[in-house]
Amino acid sequence: MSHASTRYSPVAIALHWVIALLILSMIPMGLWMTAAIERPDSQALAYRVFQIHKSIGFLILALTVVRIVWRLTHRPPTLPRGMKRWEAFAAGATHVAFYALLLALPLTGWLYVSAGWAVSQDRALGVATSWFGLFPIPHLPGVAELSIQMRRALAFKAMGAHSLMAWGAVVLIVPHVGAALKHQFIDRDGVLSHMVPGLKGGHAAVGRAPSSPWAERAVGIALVLAIAVAGAIAAQPYALTESQVVAAKTPVAAPVPPADAPVTPGSATAWTIDPATSSIAFSGTHAGKRFEGRFERWQGQVWFDPADLTGSKAVVSVQTASARTGDPTQEGSLQGPEWLNPEQYPVARFEAATFRSLGGDRYEATGMLRIKATTIPVVLPFRFTETNGVARVEGALELDRTALDLGMASDATADWVSKMIGVRIEVSARRAP
Repeated sequence: MSHASTRYSPVAIALHWVIALLILSMIPMGLWMTAAIERPDSQALAYRVFQIHKSIGFLILALTVVRIVWRLTHRPPTLPRGMKRWEAFAAGATHVAFYALLLALPLTGWLYVSAGWAVSQDRALGVATSWFGLFPIPHLPGVAELSIQMRRALAFKAMGAHSLMAWGAVVLIVPHVGAALKHQFIDRDGVLSHMVPGLKGGHAAVGRAPSSPWAERAVGIALVLAIAVAGAIAAQPYALTESQVVAAKTPVAAPVPPADAPVTPGSATAWTIDPATSSIAFSGTHAGKRFEGRFERWQGQVWFDPADLTGSKAVVSVQTASARTGDPTQEGSLQGPEWLNPEQYPVARFEAATFRSLGGDRYEATGMLRIKATTIPVVLPFRFTETNGVARVEGALELDRTALDLGMASDATADWVSKMIGVRIEVSARRAP
């Protein structure tokens, strides 16, 4: 751009107004959701708004990086020649402060989410992040490996800085808008027309650039740093009690039998499962709203005959990383260490060796279910029908996730995710040769 240009480029104008609208939407959103998340009647909606809030925050971060790069490579319009020196200095420092805030606000929010601690409830809360449900966004590296005390302190400080900087942005917006209106309607020097398409410029000549850009940058950045530090200091948490530390700890991985351990076949009729017409589904509630999911990858070995229940047997192995609910945030959380943790425990296994008839086509299988390092006894009632050599099995049961050590660091009291998780199986199989 020419140094004498009286208007920002179309790209700069578009970035300015898009970011401005996003910021204006984030302020009331943040105020509402922090209160609504505590009320049972609005908890489900507040959870979804939190996810939108995080997605918009990452969008602002990306657009701000583009805006800064564009600003460094494209010279902006010069200020009016008659503009007072202190006004020019204040304008420059305010712009730099805005840039710093637009970087620091999303970054402190990202740090807070990565810490896995809910400040409002002062307890562990591991929630994954997905960008508008399109793809997952990982937590900041190294944060999850910190101790409980360090992650908690980090969450408090990050949220303290984030909150105070958000209010700092509100405070800066007011004089920023007021100054623009003053220049347009009182000074009539055309400053507002630099950024508003179609707006006629004023009568004042242009030609003077700010005299001390480095001083403006230093003041703008220092202002944001002071606000962030003040918020972090004010959010100093109390010390954790020993019981809180124990409740928040994610259990250390324990050795488990190999998932592909040899299976001793049953003596009853062998069946070959058709995966295309079979499923293992699960359901429950999350933030007051029902969810339904399924495991996409699993396999089973079945020997069953109503006339030979003592020789019947079933072994089912499930790939825990294949859990799907249709909600990327939920799916990302299920991959975490306190939930299914497929990185360390890739397979869950159910093995039933005791069957009994309940009358008619109803039966009951008793066996052991292993998820992660925990094994519990399970009773699965089911219906069995056979037509032309094709069997159909339908069964359902409820599992206590707290007994299986699922989500115990973040939600041991089932405030977010229901304690009981329903499991439903539908299997179609043919007699093996």
